[in-house]
Amino acid sequence: MEKQELPFELGYRMPAEWAEHECTWMAWPKDPSTFPPELLPGAEKAYIEIIRNLHSGERVNLLVDSDGYAARITGLLQADGIGMENVALHVIGTGDVWFRDYGPIFLTKEGGEVAYTHWRFNAWGNKYYELLNDTHIPEKIPIGSMRGFDVPMVLEGGSIDTNGKGTFLTTEQCLLNRNRNPQMSREVIEKNLHDYLGATNIIWLKGGIAGDDTDGHVDDIARFVNDDTVVCALEEDQEDENFAILRQNYELLRMARDQDGNRLNVVPLPMPEAVAYNGQRLPASYANFYIANRKVLVPTFGGSNDLRALEILRELFPGRAVVGIGCRELVYGFGALHCITQQQPAALNTSSNMPD
Repeated sequence: MEKQELPFELGYRMPAEWAEHECTWMAWPKDPSTFPPELLPGAEKAYIEIIRNLHSGERVNLLVDSDGYAARITGLLQADGIGMENVALHVIGTGDVWFRDYGPIFLTKEGGEVAYTHWRFNAWGNKYYELLNDTHIPEKIPIGSMRGFDVPMVLEGGSIDTNGKGTFLTTEQCLLNRNRNPQMSREVIEKNLHDYLGATNIIWLKGGIAGDDTDGHVDDIARFVNDDTVVCALEEDQEDENFAILRQNYELLRMARDQDGNRLNVVPLPMPEAVAYNGQRLPASYANFYIANRKVLVPTFGGSNDLRALEILRELFPGRAVVGIGCRELVYGFGALHCITQQQPAALNTSSNMPD
């Protein structure tokens, strides 16, 4: 069998999220175990608000289960005044909405070419067997003749974050968890991140927040906002179960270096007040924001820290509008804005934190 060429050797790298997007990929909510009937209308309302904010700056590619769903969703969007000229619906069935974790992770190279990587998705350590087929979504979506690279490793997009310069954030709790790649050592995992995504400098944080069924995804904890600045979620209540782990992650980031050996600027981001449903703690975090071409969409939860979080992020994204999206119903499914979106970079990649 002929050996597959590696993306890094060919000049491909995973760009930062603020690099120009061609489009955003999403899947419409419908799974009753994720969003029961009393919560689905709120989740759909959040989706409509997300698409309203995205479609003026980039195309939205939305996966739906059937032609009937497509007609209903088109009606919902149009009734809300959203034009369909920059929204494309694709009849491709999915188990659930978490496109960030099962969809392709895109790459770019100098000269503008875009490619994608197809990692294995095992439903966060085989927790949800009915969702395992979502691992095939990268094979099904219409991305034309784009070059693809198959990666023999389990990896979810929400478990990593990058500044596009080679520095990546992740957690030991997730990537070293034996329910993902039990046959792989830390060194082998790091090599795969290097060979397929261009990671030359990996910052390993410890663990994730309470209520997170993904085993510590970093997109609820710490995120790059430009080449050398990271926001890090911090819990101020010392009695809260998130206090110690988030403080530990914060101290690790303060000591960390970027790909050039320089210290990072680490900006604390408050945590929302605890969000629960039927007594179950949910993984609510302002760090689960999504950086689009013209806007930054930030999950809000109706608490007193919403405004503080928005103000901090507005200072960090002066070239984009920072918009709060109510996510109380979305987070019942154990995720929020970043979890349900995946950016496809434009062919002409930019490294600026400013939109065109």
